[in-house]
Amino acid sequence: MDQPDTPKIENQLCFPFYVIAKEITGMYRPFLEELDITYSQYLVMMVLWEYERLTVNQIGEKLYLDSGTLTPLLKRLEAKNYIVRHRKKEDERVVEVFLTEEGNLLQKKACVIPGKMQQKLNLSAEELSTLKETLNKLLNKIEN
Repeated sequence: MDQPDTPKIENQLCFPFYVIAKEITGMYRPFLEELDITYSQYLVMMVLWEYERLTVNQIGEKLYLDSGTLTPLLKRLEAKNYIVRHRKKEDERVVEVFLTEEGNLLQKKACVIPGKMQQKLNLSAEELSTLKETLNKLLNKIEN
């Protein structure tokens, strides 16, 4: 029997976020399968396409991932010849990640994905912009 203070799933903010994250990730899958990468690998590649060279820690900060999660992703991307990892000579504890020529070529193929996702979601550019703005505002509140 329901008690007045029992949390209900339909009243929770976390549940729609959970479902949307899962569904959006699934919507990316067919596009990413064409590139032979996972969604997590796609996130790493997008950060590298933007910044070209980053340390593992910098990638982790940008994607909110710890090095234990990131290291296996980077190893798989390196095995596919999309990135190269090097230890810094000045401090061998620091690992830098660089794009390879193959990794740069992958960027050209991936450029169509945002448009395909917008089409699949059936959102106008304005709706998409408003949604991203709202989500970023919430993320900033969470971070502070």
